[in-house]
Amino acid sequence: MTNIQLVLPRGQRRLDRLSRTLRALWRDTSALWREFRIPIIVFVVSVFGGGWLYGELLVYAGHPRLPYVDLPYIMLTLMVLETATELPPEPYLMAFWYAMPALGVYVVGRGVVDFVRLFFNRGERRRNWEEAVASTYRNHVVVLGVGHVGLRVIRTLSEMGFEVVAINLTLPDDLDNELSGLGVPCVVGDGRLPLMLEKAGLQHARAFVVCTSDDYLNLEVTMRAREFNPEARIVVRMWDNQFASQLHRFMGVEAVLSASDLSAPAFAGAAVGIEIAQTLHIHGVDYSMIRLKVERGSFLEGATIGMLQERHNMDIVLHEREGDAAVHPSDTIPVTAGDTLVIFARHSQILDIVTRNYAAKPI
Repeated sequence: MTNIQLVLPRGQRRLDRLSRTLRALWRDTSALWREFRIPIIVFVVSVFGGGWLYGELLVYAGHPRLPYVDLPYIMLTLMVLETATELPPEPYLMAFWYAMPALGVYVVGRGVVDFVRLFFNRGERRRNWEEAVASTYRNHVVVLGVGHVGLRVIRTLSEMGFEVVAINLTLPDDLDNELSGLGVPCVVGDGRLPLMLEKAGLQHARAFVVCTSDDYLNLEVTMRAREFNPEARIVVRMWDNQFASQLHRFMGVEAVLSASDLSAPAFAGAAVGIEIAQTLHIHGVDYSMIRLKVERGSFLEGATIGMLQERHNMDIVLHEREGDAAVHPSDTIPVTAGDTLVIFARHSQILDIVTRNYAAKPI
């Protein structure tokens, strides 16, 4: 099948990427600030405010005025007990010599050094950074459960040009590398928790795909997701048909899909030499598309494209013979054994076509 690429112009993609990076940088820095704001404020006030006050008190005590640019440095040296000046005799100046080391211990203990390191090396806070990036997404797709099915869903959506945010309980190194290569941020945690859905930006998402293999978890998450974003399209992987019916009826879920149901036609088709695409359900009627090779002696052999479409209520959308393929072929083309046809019709009609074509194959 042909991959559909929905891609923005290159310039627009670069601008969007830059804008998202700047927003993520702001959000991540804001999170760092909230975590370390108290020791940072204490540090800034002590170095700059304390330095100014120390300089004014020096003048008050009769000492020569020091340059203002030197005063913060003096406070820093007092904090680390490496001052180059002598202990002043005035008690109010002496107090700085005893107070600043204590403030230095407090500031270091509360993590100002960690703040500086993490600010310039965000790789140490990879998960926080990816959550910050995810929070900038709008009109994206959230995929819960990055197993075999979920990862393939993410790959396909990325290849189609959609932006994706993943949610998974754990993130092994191989999965982390795979998602990083796709440019997909991952929120690590229990997807049933509202906080995880919020971090993934579900409230701003266009769609939510639930891909875990646990029906009960999928049902619980779907209920939360519908409350979170009533407008989002929700697609759920489900094994139990009773759950599937309930999700359709009560949760407004657009599609409930079973991996076994989806793979069964592919296995059956491969066994008899045909390719069956996913069945479409429209107004209570199932439609399917298949690709098959016309067998010798088949009812298809010898008729034209137009005759087959008119007599058997089907649409032949592609005809291929010896490597030469025609989309929407002419009605006058005769069909011969060995030709490949792509046919769209009601599913019941498709089954009849397959049966009659395959029955002509010699045993």
